[in-house]
Amino acid sequence: MKAIKIVGGISISQNDKFDKRIERDCFGKLDIPKNALYGIQTLRTVKNLSFSGQLLKNFPEYIVSLAMVKKAAASANLEAGILAPSIGTAIVNACDQLIQGDYQDHFIVDILHGGGGIGTNMNVNEVLANLANESLEVALGSYTPVHPIEHVNASQSTSDVCHTSIRLAIVRCFERLDHELTKMHDTMEKKSQEFIEITTISRTCLQDAMRVQLGEVFSGYASVLKRRHHSLKVSIKSLLTVNLGATVIGNGVGAPEKYKKVVIGKLREVTNMNVELRDNLFDAAQNIDDLANMSKQLSLLATSLIKVAKDLRLLSSGPEAGFSEINLPSVQAGSSFFPGKVNPVVPETMIQSCFQVLGCDRVVQAALEHGELDLNVFEGMAGANILNGLTMLTNSAHSFTERCLKDIKSNEERCRELSNTFIPVITELKERLGYSAVSKLMIEHDRESIKKLLE
Repeated sequence: MKAIKIVGGISISQNDKFDKRIERDCFGKLDIPKNALYGIQTLRTVKNLSFSGQLLKNFPEYIVSLAMVKKAAASANLEAGILAPSIGTAIVNACDQLIQGDYQDHFIVDILHGGGGIGTNMNVNEVLANLANESLEVALGSYTPVHPIEHVNASQSTSDVCHTSIRLAIVRCFERLDHELTKMHDTMEKKSQEFIEITTISRTCLQDAMRVQLGEVFSGYASVLKRRHHSLKVSIKSLLTVNLGATVIGNGVGAPEKYKKVVIGKLREVTNMNVELRDNLFDAAQNIDDLANMSKQLSLLATSLIKVAKDLRLLSSGPEAGFSEINLPSVQAGSSFFPGKVNPVVPETMIQSCFQVLGCDRVVQAALEHGELDLNVFEGMAGANILNGLTMLTNSAHSFTERCLKDIKSNEERCRELSNTFIPVITELKERLGYSAVSKLMIEHDRESIKKLLE
C-alpha cells in the first residue's frame, strides 16, 4: 500500500495490487478505479440512485454545457478574487478539455438520478478537480490539490449549475433538429410545386369528397411544419434566460456580489449565446414551465408529424387494393412472409419516434406538476427527457426527409381515375345546378346517368 494523499479534502490511498484507490468521506470508504477521474460522490450516486441505464456520458451536449457553465464560473471567481490564479486557471483549462469532448467516459451517473441533480454536478466537479490537479502537478512540479466543492463549485450550487446547463444543452441540441426541419419543410414545398398540376380526390371522414390538386394537399403539410417549427424556435429562445448566480433557492447565498456581477457576462463569452439572467430567481428555482412549454411545442410538432406520416401511409396504400395515389421509395423488404411486399417503414418509424416524444413530454409535464415549495428537484429528469426527444426526432426527421419525402412520386393515372369518381362529379354538378336540384336528380336517376350530364 502506497502512502495516503489528500486530494480535495478527501483521503485517498493507492492499492497497486487491485488497481484501485480508496476514497473516504463521512459515510465511509469506497474502492474507485485508480485511473478514474470521478470520485467518491459520483460513485455513491451510481450505487444509490441508478435505475434507467441512461448514463450522463451518453449526453455529450449536457457534459459540454456543464463544462461551459463551470468555465464561466471559474472565470468569474478569478475576476472576483475568489480563486487563486493557479487554481482558477487550472480549472478553466480542465473545462476546455471537456468542452472539446474529452473524457466523456468518466461521466457515469444515471442522468435520471434523484436528489435534484447532485450526482451530475458532483460528477463534473470531481472530474474537473482531478484534471486540474493533474495539470498543476505537471506545471508546478509539486502536488497542489484542487477541491471539487471548495474550488470547482465555488459560488455555485447544483441548482443554478444544472438549471443553466440543461437549458444550454437543449439549445445546442436543437441546432441539429432546426436544420433537419428546415430541410423537411423545403422538401415538402418542392413536392407541393411538383404535384400542383395533378388532380386527385380529397376525403373527409375517410369518405370521398371533392377534387383537389395533390400539390395543394402537400402545401398543407408544408405549412403545418413551418408553423410548428417557428413555435418551437420561439420556445427554445426563452431557455436562454437562466439563473446562474442564484445558488439554491434564488437568494444567491454563497455567491459573492463581485461574482454575481460578472458571471452571466462570462457565460456569454464562453457559450457565444445571448444568455440573460431571469427576472425573478426564486421563480426560476421553483418553476420549470419554460421547459414544459418548450416540451409541449416539441410534442405538438411530433403530433403534426404523426398526421403527415399517417397520411403518406394511406395515400400510398395498395399497391392494388388501396389508395395508391403516391408511391413511396422502397428501402427494404417489408415482410418475411409475403414475397415482394414493400411497407411504408420510414413513415412508420417517424410515427413511432413521435410516440416516444409524446411519452417524453408526459414526463416533463409531470416534473412541472410535482415541483414542491422552493425548488423543483425533478428539473433534471425533465431536461433529460427533452434531450431524448430532441435526439430521437432529429434522427427520424433526417431519415424521413432523405429516405422518404425526397423521392415520393405521384401515381398520376390513379389520381385521375379517383378524381372522376361519383362524389367529385356530383360535387361539381352541385356547383352548377345547386344542392336541391342535384339532390332531386339523385332520387330520379342512377349514378351513371348523372355522371353523363357532365360529359
